[in-house]
Amino acid sequence: MSLLVVGLSHRSAPVSVLERAALAAEVREGLLGAVVGSEPAAEAAVLSTCNRIELYADVEKFHAGVAELSTLLAEYSGVDLEELTPYLYVHYEDRAVHHLFSVACGLDSMVVGEGQILAQIKDGLALAQQQHTAGRLLNDLFQQALRVGKRAHTETGIDRAGQSLVTFGLQQLAGAPELGGWAEGKRGLVIGAGSMSSLAATTLARAGVAELVIANRTVGRAERLAESLAETTGVKAAAVSVDEVPREMPYADIVVSCTGATGLVLTADAVDEALAFRGPGAAPGILDLAMPRDVDAAVHGIDGVGLVDIETLAEAEADAPMAADVDAVRNIVGEEVAAFGAAQRAATITPTVVALRAMAADVVTSEMTRLEGRLHGLDDKQRAEITQTVRRVVDKLLHAPTVRVKQLAGEPGGAGYADALRELFDLDPQTVAAVSNPEQERQ
Repeated sequence: MSLLVVGLSHRSAPVSVLERAALAAEVREGLLGAVVGSEPAAEAAVLSTCNRIELYADVEKFHAGVAELSTLLAEYSGVDLEELTPYLYVHYEDRAVHHLFSVACGLDSMVVGEGQILAQIKDGLALAQQQHTAGRLLNDLFQQALRVGKRAHTETGIDRAGQSLVTFGLQQLAGAPELGGWAEGKRGLVIGAGSMSSLAATTLARAGVAELVIANRTVGRAERLAESLAETTGVKAAAVSVDEVPREMPYADIVVSCTGATGLVLTADAVDEALAFRGPGAAPGILDLAMPRDVDAAVHGIDGVGLVDIETLAEAEADAPMAADVDAVRNIVGEEVAAFGAAQRAATITPTVVALRAMAADVVTSEMTRLEGRLHGLDDKQRAEITQTVRRVVDKLLHAPTVRVKQLAGEPGGAGYADALRELFDLDPQTVAAVSNPEQERQ
């Protein structure tokens, strides 16, 4: 089996396609089940963010895997396969590992170096574990990706190479790198109470807004966020239902929206009404971080209203990243990809080595039984000493070749050593498979 990733992102597809292909949580659950239920795949995980949708799988055959994953991605996203295909990218084996590790480090983000992707990778792994679609390969891969991302942020200055998407979006809305003077004393409206919305609310509070209103479909969750903001930042915060957004709009100077809704949360009519209430020169600034979008794209055409959305951010140019830090992270990614590949290749030899040692132990047991039948005068001490001596001889004979074969298997092209070992010692493939899948052996 081999690692395969099929996906699309802001680098390969226009925002309009990404928006339509976005996967709700319940859709991701169904997609995972469909992938592992298909013939080519044994494991599956989905990485879904505001600017990428990627499907990871452990597949038996490359071409069949690409075809199946592409078809399922189109089916569950609702975008026709013919329309989706030109925007899909495919990575296989080490290239797939390199891709995820680069994503985890923020090298493939819209804003280089942003760290929110680590939480999204963690969420993707958690969903796969919850749905029982992550086996050894994807568990190892995603957990190592999280470690690599943390290492990159700890050992380099990649954090200085770019800001989080929230901060960058607000900076684009403000037209300045410093948010304090722009946000101070204003009233903010944050639509949504998830992780991105929470980050936006916290950023606005620390930038000096006088008041925050959190709107969410589940008012209780909005209340908890408002209470937390009031306690940690001292900002005056209140919670309302998302149905109250049109009523709150006329009083909001800054609006940030990031929900999981499949339809528009803020229409052009609602913005027009708010603008009419506020009067000339008092138009609100709106940041839409949702995918699919929360705010009607027609708002871009309303005079005086500043709207920054994912499409705007994709076109904007962040500050030039620090080349030395980016290069350092790339070196880390290269090292970690090589180490992960070596560990995975070495792991493939382990079941064969275990099966070989089990066969050797059976031979020792068999020969000791035969010996006892011929030497009836052995007492317990003599029998134990002979058994221990035979086992030591066998262990010493097997030690060097089994250690060496694990080392060789970890090198590029070393996958064939397991086959060679099985052939040389005539090991039963079913015995080796049972070592690899102990749960199946017990069933």
